[in-house]
Amino acid sequence: MIPIRDTQRSHRRPFVNWMLILLNILVFGFQLTLTEPQLQSFIVKWGIVPGVITNPGRFAPGVVVQTSGALAIFTSLFIHVGWVHLIGNMLYLFIFGDNVEDLLGHGRYLVFYLACGVASSIAHILFNPASVVPTVGASGAVAGVLGAYFVNFPRSRVLALIPVGVFLPVVEVPSIVFLFLWFFTNLLSGVASLGVQAQGGVAWWAHIGGFVVGIVLSVIWRPRHRLS
Repeated sequence: MIPIRDTQRSHRRPFVNWMLILLNILVFGFQLTLTEPQLQSFIVKWGIVPGVITNPGRFAPGVVVQTSGALAIFTSLFIHVGWVHLIGNMLYLFIFGDNVEDLLGHGRYLVFYLACGVASSIAHILFNPASVVPTVGASGAVAGVLGAYFVNFPRSRVLALIPVGVFLPVVEVPSIVFLFLWFFTNLLSGVASLGVQAQGGVAWWAHIGGFVVGIVLSVIWRPRHRLS
């Protein structure tokens, strides 16, 4: 399912959410100026390479220098590998992030987003400790936003496109159903990936970790009196 919009109304402008979307777009714009070899070096440098973080001693010093080590847990959140990757993440962030920012407040939402992103990066490393495949993308942080939306706005509804062959019917579904299906699909894929050596693709456990941490942090950090 491809979300188009939700029915949950925001009470204040989501300045932080807009800033995060703009930052991701600006970084991607910079990537477009790079040659293919430069882009590959950029992704290796600033993306997560779990094996280098968990066991740098197994690599030659020159290889380790080509990466940013543990700093990539943060920097990888703002890098994308293509238009589809970028647009998909930013679409979800645009639709669901404004309401979570509305719930938590601007400053707390920024800390929340980054914390979910870092937690998702750590989850990916824990489940793929020996991988030497660079991993990038905002999807772990965005998953945290989805987790927060899931528990805090269960009565909201999502207007979504559902691909059926060559047709794209638009349906309105409860957000709790939409996001549960999103999480369940990622969980199944994550379980299926256990024991399989990473060769690239989707960082399923980053999604799962971000979603769960998003639920926990939003419950802990949300104000006692919600906006109506």
